[in-house]
Amino acid sequence: MASPILPGSGLGSGLDIGSIVTALVNSDKAAQQSQITKQTSITTAKISATGALKSVLAAFQTAMDGLNKADAPAFSGFAATSGTPATLTVTSDNTAVNGSYNVVVNNLASSSKIASAAFAGGASSAIPTGTLTVSQNGINYAVNIPSGATLQSTRDAINSTLQGKGITANIVTDANGSRLVVGSTVTGAGSDISLSGIAGLAVDGTTKMDGTATGAGYISALAADASFSVDGLAVTSKSNTVSPVGGISMNLLAGGGASSVVTVGTNTTGLQSSLQAFVDAYNKVITTLTAYTTPSLDADGKPTVSKAMTGDSLPRNLISAVRNELVNVPSGSGGNGQLAVLAQLGIQTDQKAGTLSIDSTKFAAAMAGGMSGQVQSLFSGSTGLISRMSAAIAPYSQTGGILDQRTSTLSNTQRDLTNQQSALDLRVSNLTASLTAKYNAMDLLVGQMKATASNITSFFTTLNAQKSG
Repeated sequence: MASPILPGSGLGSGLDIGSIVTALVNSDKAAQQSQITKQTSITTAKISATGALKSVLAAFQTAMDGLNKADAPAFSGFAATSGTPATLTVTSDNTAVNGSYNVVVNNLASSSKIASAAFAGGASSAIPTGTLTVSQNGINYAVNIPSGATLQSTRDAINSTLQGKGITANIVTDANGSRLVVGSTVTGAGSDISLSGIAGLAVDGTTKMDGTATGAGYISALAADASFSVDGLAVTSKSNTVSPVGGISMNLLAGGGASSVVTVGTNTTGLQSSLQAFVDAYNKVITTLTAYTTPSLDADGKPTVSKAMTGDSLPRNLISAVRNELVNVPSGSGGNGQLAVLAQLGIQTDQKAGTLSIDSTKFAAAMAGGMSGQVQSLFSGSTGLISRMSAAIAPYSQTGGILDQRTSTLSNTQRDLTNQQSALDLRVSNLTASLTAKYNAMDLLVGQMKATASNITSFFTTLNAQKSG
């Protein structure tokens, strides 16, 4: 929008109308504009700080979730290692004890895979209507084969119906034609698959396929159990994931007499690494809160510039909530030398910054004192530190929680300030136009009066000249 203020001096009055109007308008809007600008800056900073705080809490929760995985215990007091990872991998929990075990894997557990007779017409071969029964481990699964079905649509029907049962079908074409091949993720002797109910698709899963066009049966071998030994003691299992030794889980990867020595020892390095991961994630929360609450200091150490959340009760309450859990001792814990608080592991708090750090010497002493097996219970479980810490931050970080509500309120304030700015801009525009019109009218009137005065003066000058003559 073009400015209604005319540049330069008034032709009649000689006054700088533009400067006068600008000065008057600026004087009128200054107080309100200053307030809007200040509040907009504060609100924008608070929105940014609230978003940063929610982000760091989400990262903290993700880190805690990672440390609290049931299938990968981060705080296990003992660590099991496999001397030959290509033969088997191993994990342990807090019930494991120090020791070593020689494991020899004779053969792996295998699953069933069967093939139907060959269809010369390929994947588009017609399949009779009816119910195909897929049997495994004494359980029969019914698959409906509708009118007009083909070998391909039959495959798709099996996959759709038995999704989640570990049974899948595909089509394999050999020299004799296309065959329906059905396999399973279920391993172990007796888990062989068989098909019945549809002409041309019947398969006895205990009969080996002979390779002819009409031949059907299992491919390669029947489903089998894993066979292995631990220190010479023979063990069989329907699965390749086995737990023959208390507190130790092994995943068998290679058979044929492959061997590996499994060793279990105190998980000192792993525990310290997991504790450091927790400490780092916690410290990130504290340093973020500090950055948005602690004002800048001058050379004398006196507060000068406030931060976005300086004096705000929200971060104070959050800090109090998370710090309380660090020293909270669950009921029934801490007696008879039991591990109950982080300080017993050498984790200490910086009294000024509020951050955590690990004293390596004290940590080593705790491990030597037999506390390694108790770290898992300190952090995990319904009363563990991770569960309690998650509950402490949930009211702030969850969807619709305190931080989301704060963001919503601030966004409303920001929209209101935007509306106030628009209203002020409109008022300034109207006032500028009004004052400019008035000063221009005044300038015109002054010009007219000057012209009249000039005429009168000229008249009397002429009259005096005539009298003198």
